[in-house]
Order: sequence, then structure tokens, then C-alpha cells
Amino acid sequence: MRKKVTVVGSGNVGATAAHWIASKELADVVLIDIAEGIPQGKGLDLLEAMPIEKRDCHIFGTNDYADTADSDIVVITAGIPRKPGMSRDDLLQTNYKIMQDVVGKVIAKSPNCILIVVSNPLDAMTQAAFKISGFPKSRVIGMAGVLDSSRFRTFIAEELNVSVENVTAFVLGGHGDTMVPLPRYSTVAGIPITELIPAERLKQIVERTANGGAEIVKYLKTGSAYYAPSAAATEMVEAILKDKKKILPCAAYLEGEYGISGLFVGVPCKLGSNGLEQIIQIKLTAEEQTALDKSAAAVKELCAVIGI
Repeated sequence: MRKKVTVVGSGNVGATAAHWIASKELADVVLIDIAEGIPQGKGLDLLEAMPIEKRDCHIFGTNDYADTADSDIVVITAGIPRKPGMSRDDLLQTNYKIMQDVVGKVIAKSPNCILIVVSNPLDAMTQAAFKISGFPKSRVIGMAGVLDSSRFRTFIAEELNVSVENVTAFVLGGHGDTMVPLPRYSTVAGIPITELIPAERLKQIVERTANGGAEIVKYLKTGSAYYAPSAAATEMVEAILKDKKKILPCAAYLEGEYGISGLFVGVPCKLGSNGLEQIIQIKLTAEEQTALDKSAAAVKELCAVIGI
């Protein structure tokens, strides 16, 4: 029996995640949204692509949470983007209300699922899903670091004109301008990038990584990134469904690790069939720890606004 993944939200990120998951033949996919007709149309369109792709996956669009029952993984992309004139707190409150609605309905039908949260503001929304669901921390994970690391890897590969497959990069902390890229732990074929890229140039690449989403928004003007975010969520889905024990940077609930407690912050995580199976602790310099603490403080501030 094939695995089942529900994707909540059939906008660009959700629909593209469904596309990646089906094209990799990872699971049957249920695409759910409150908008009538959108998930059904996109789901049917994707389903009709499967014979061409030679993939035996069933994709189904719906507005009814009954269709999501017994999902192995639920990827939550639902939420509104920030609009002109809207404060960060406004966005936070609106998406928190959406998260309360979505998580309640999802867990009622799939009490044993693993939640992967993609909605923004990412770290606070993952914290909200954790509190609302009452799930153990192993079954609530936020997608941020995989995306941020991929952006970092892209820019490193371009700078050095090498294969992206040679590049390993790590980004910790919250999703956004307080993220903490770690050049010391980032390598090209095992060689630290600090030995390959001059410090000043590396600083520019780190800054571009932190502003990766904003750079895309600037180009698109009326939307935000969706190919890379959905691919990042799919990598997490694959690691869990295939029990790969893959170490990926994800937003995880910390209980003393890295000196942080009671918050979701981006750290290296081992993902397998049980979800988050281990938080990997690496030694940080005083400067890196300070940056991570600053990132955690920004997450704590957001969580305080919605009282979680």
C-alpha cells in the first residue's frame, strides 16, 4: 500500500510540492484548500501527467478534510502572504488563525501523521502547530534550513563554478534575516569554503543567502518563491518516507540544545520514519552562538505576540 501525503494549501508552494512528490513517486497525494475547484483542477492536471512521467501516484484535489484521513505526512503551506501596508504582527495573527483551523482538522483525521510546516512566519507557525496538535516534538518539523542551505549552496557553486553536488552547506537559526549560515561547516568536496572564497566575498554570499526570498519577491513583484521551497519540503518528505536517516537543517523544538529551550529554531536534524529522530549538536564559536541566540530571540518575540 502506497504512502499518503496531504498538502494543505494549493497555491504555488503547495501545488508544486504535490508535483515534486508525485514526480518522485514518493506517495499518493491529497491536495486540499478552502478555495473550491482550485485543488480539484490542479490535482486532476497533475494526475493526467502521471502516464507521461511513468509514475503510479494518485493525486486528488479536495475541499473536504475527510479525504485526508490516515495521511502519513501532512505538509502545511496554507496562509496568506504579507500585503502592502500589513504589519508583521497582522500577518502573524492572520496565519495563526489559519493554523489553528488547519491543524485541528488535520489531526482529527490523521492522528498519527507527521507535520511539516512551510507557512510563514515559519518558526512561529511551527511552534503554533506543535502547541495546537499536542504531538510529540518528533512529529512536528519546520521547513526552513533545507531551503536556506540550498540557496547558500547555489551561490557557492556559482561562485566557484563547481557542481552543486560537491557543495555541502549549513544554515542554522530562524528563517529570515536572522539566519546563521556556517561557512566553517560548509564544504566543496570536503574542502572548507573558507579556504576557497575570500572572507569579504564570502560575507556578500552569506548576506545574499539571508535575503534570498526577498530577492525573488523583488523580481516577481506579486508573488514569492515556490520552486525551491516546495523542493525543500519534498526532500524532508522523502527522508521520512524512505527512512533515510538524513541529516538536514530543520526547525525543531529545542529543550536545552544549543542553550535554547522551549522554541523552534533551525538546527541539524536526523530525519527518518519516526520524523525527527535526533538533533545533532555541533560546536559553535562565541560569535556563531551569539548569532543563534539573536535568531532565537526573534522567534521568541513572534511567539509572544500570539501567546504560544
